[in-house]
Amino acid sequence: MSAKLEPLSDYIVAQNEEPQSITKSGIYIPSDSNAEKPKICKVIGVGKNVKSVKTNDRIVYKSYSSTEVKIENSEYIIVKEEDVLAIVK
Repeated sequence: MSAKLEPLSDYIVAQNEEPQSITKSGIYIPSDSNAEKPKICKVIGVGKNVKSVKTNDRIVYKSYSSTEVKIENSEYIIVKEEDVLAIVK
């Protein structure tokens, strides 16, 4: 993580692993489904109160409950530990 982004309490900072559907010209193409799908990402940092997730874990999280942040051309997701659905082994 090039930027210093330190999660607090029970929050987790992660980066998406799945590429979004974006054309070469930068136009976003939404998925066919209207329902929000869970996403997979790699954990970059965890807050001091996070108990079951560690740095470098791959997690599945509820995408509608996350906060997206862009710092120095990198995109990060901040999500509460309670919104993590699973750890990918």
